[in-house]
Amino acid sequence: MQRIALSVGLSALLSLGLVIEGREPRLAILLVLGALCGVTLYHAAFGFTAAYRRLLFNQDGTGARAQLVMLGTVTCMFAPVLAAGSFLGSPVVGASAPVGWQVAIGAFVFGIGMQLGNGCGSGTLYSLGGGSTRMAATLVAFCAGGFAASLHMAAWQELPDAGEVVLGELLGWPGAVAIQLVALASLYALIRAWERSSDSSSPATAPIVFRQLSGPWPLLAGAVILALLNFATLSVAGHPWSITWGMTLWAAKVALALGWDPSSTPFWRGEFQHQALDAGVLDDVTSVMDIGIVLGAFVAAALAGRLAPSLRLSKRSLVAALIGGLTMGYGARLAYGCNIGAFFSGIASTSLHGWLWIAAALPGNWIGARLRPRFGLAL
Repeated sequence: MQRIALSVGLSALLSLGLVIEGREPRLAILLVLGALCGVTLYHAAFGFTAAYRRLLFNQDGTGARAQLVMLGTVTCMFAPVLAAGSFLGSPVVGASAPVGWQVAIGAFVFGIGMQLGNGCGSGTLYSLGGGSTRMAATLVAFCAGGFAASLHMAAWQELPDAGEVVLGELLGWPGAVAIQLVALASLYALIRAWERSSDSSSPATAPIVFRQLSGPWPLLAGAVILALLNFATLSVAGHPWSITWGMTLWAAKVALALGWDPSSTPFWRGEFQHQALDAGVLDDVTSVMDIGIVLGAFVAAALAGRLAPSLRLSKRSLVAALIGGLTMGYGARLAYGCNIGAFFSGIASTSLHGWLWIAAALPGNWIGARLRPRFGLAL
């Protein structure tokens, strides 16, 4: 069955790639990059939700420290390209957003949803591809939450903010990179010291070497590969990796198919949003990469021999998945992205909204984790 699933997954990727390549070769490359992200996330078990829960409640910063390594690596890779404003003659832009209450509230709400949904933006997609049927409910609710927030964006944007603050543009790229690396190294040292102060020390970090193609891969290997893939996305797409816009667009497409035109609202009258509504899903960069993540994780799970979907799902767990998906979708839209688009890509672009995102998301994660036992989920 695993071999059959592997053949199906590879065939789906190949067929979709050929369809997209006939329309725009660049999108076919991004489908492959999305699939490689899915493979990496699955094989390295590179999650954000469980990593924050272990950090906050078990004094285990293994996952959090791997994220800091990932951020330091990608910051160094992004800076020269963003400073030049182009890569191989093609324009590139970083991920930046206003620093204000809207981002803080959105990230806080998203953090709560992460723990109830048992996944983040990337986690929802790669867990679904890896065989988690619970994540199907989370994804549907995620799409609905993001679409609902898009209808309310005009009101949220009235909240105070300081505008976009990009350290590379404000201080110069060498200085911005130096400041970020010092900040990341300091956080790494603080987390390591906190781990050592606990009675039980965290597991030793595995070296960055591959054991086998079918996984598992060391966590730090996953961190470095994801940094490389984000840089590749910036180079090909012209902007960093993002995830949640695709989910919001899918829900808007459903609303359009049901007879209600989202372009009657301010958010969807924007030029980019309106063009995305008129175009096909496979014409959208984020949607193509999201689909690639799911298919890549499906292939990875089959290759590892661990693809075993189960339809058993308790009512309380289903309710948590739906609430988590709704709050993640709503929060991600407000915060201009999730742990990938706002946190990972934002900090990589030296945008302060990425730092604000994680500062607000961690308290949300703490509250969400405290709520997990009410829904039969382990703390």
